[in-house]
Amino acid sequence: MEEFLELKRRMEEERPVPWTQLPDIALYMDQIISFMPRQLIHFDESEALTSAMVNNYIKDGLVPRAEGKRYGPIHLGYLTAVCALKKVLSVRDTGVLLAEGQKRGKSPEELYGYFCHALDRALENTAGALDENAEEKDLARMALDLALRSYADQLACQRILEILRPRTGEPEKKIKTKS
Repeated sequence: MEEFLELKRRMEEERPVPWTQLPDIALYMDQIISFMPRQLIHFDESEALTSAMVNNYIKDGLVPRAEGKRYGPIHLGYLTAVCALKKVLSVRDTGVLLAEGQKRGKSPEELYGYFCHALDRALENTAGALDENAEEKDLARMALDLALRSYADQLACQRILEILRPRTGEPEKKIKTKS
């Protein structure tokens, strides 16, 4: 049950760094790759971000282009959101959400702040559903409850994204770099 308690603890404590603590110096790709694992909770090395993934996110318009070969807080903010959302959304749907924030005139800092706040609430809610006094016989029930909550959340999320998707057939907007 140590692994279970470790899960609960990490969900209660680990969070992405606030915008003001993101490195404000230009970083190269290898520095981005080494920084990003600290941003989100991981239990498996296979989830590691690669330079090919970053390049694909840029090509798909989810992350702004680097300035030269240098990346800043804007890139780290978008990459943090993309890495979390890719677990549950397609690249297309992630792009819809990111584009909606931009349409509303929100700065990358404001979008990142909202993302971190929403992630904090979600992690707190899920950690709260994990009974630290649970025994091994309770784990399957808890996993089922979490899976069904995920199912319900996924249904609602997909329907909302369908409503948000451009209906005109125009191509989705690329992420613009704005300080």
